[in-house]
Amino acid sequence: MSTARPLPAPELRDCAAPAKLNLFLHVTGRRADGYHTLQTVFQLVDWCDTLDFFRRDDGRIERISDVPGVPAQSDLIVRAAQALQQAGGTRFGADIAIAKRLPMGGGIGGGSSDAATTLLALNHLWGLGLGREELKRIGLSLGADVPFFVHGENAFAQGIGEELTTVELPESWFVIIHPRQHVPTAAIFSDKRLTRDTAITIIADFTGCTNKFGFGRNDLEAIATVKFGEVARALEWLRQYSPHARMTGSGACVFARFNDEQTAQQVLDRLPPEWDGRCAKSLSQHPLATLA
Repeated sequence: MSTARPLPAPELRDCAAPAKLNLFLHVTGRRADGYHTLQTVFQLVDWCDTLDFFRRDDGRIERISDVPGVPAQSDLIVRAAQALQQAGGTRFGADIAIAKRLPMGGGIGGGSSDAATTLLALNHLWGLGLGREELKRIGLSLGADVPFFVHGENAFAQGIGEELTTVELPESWFVIIHPRQHVPTAAIFSDKRLTRDTAITIIADFTGCTNKFGFGRNDLEAIATVKFGEVARALEWLRQYSPHARMTGSGACVFARFNDEQTAQQVLDRLPPEWDGRCAKSLSQHPLATLA
């Protein structure tokens, strides 16, 4: 006679939701449904939000931390928990606390990463046993970047960001600057001047490139730097120290790669006081990769 799977401990604390950088980002087309097709390489870094999860027996999903400007019911954390609850057919719920460190509207995937960490953690906490591909499918219904964070490894991405192939990247240190300017993604993708026909590349073009951090460009950067002056200023400042500095995602964060922590920290120490900055190390896999 089969026995029920034993449940894990009723809580999971200090679950990391890491940021991502787009090492390049090409817009290759636009689908009939309005979504843009992309090619990019996602790089995980060790700048993270952290979340705590507490299993409930009554099926309720509660965010127990305040997130300024983000009502609980529209928060991707809550939506991810509800989507997983429905997909898994579970009677359980959860209280979820978050320490929010990643800036919103920064192009580093904070909300998507929080959603993916929620899927990974609650799949474990509720004893659902759903596989990574099923979690990616649920994640895609929440946002195009969520499947990457569930994937859990640095990746070459295509489609709208959901077609993922793991790539190996060298250990690196990054200076990431947030110029204290919120860049709405829709304002960039809806701009008529956006390049939407960059030629398709293949993964071998990237993996065979001697300087992977100088490969390609970010097609969204030209629009963001015209619309948002602080993004342009931050990028110009950072290019004093690295000619390959670029914007990540749709902005506002810009970044540059360095070989060692000391060099990166020396650059960060010179950062103008009107901006926020971070020295972050590359990750080869998601901190919760073993949960799925």
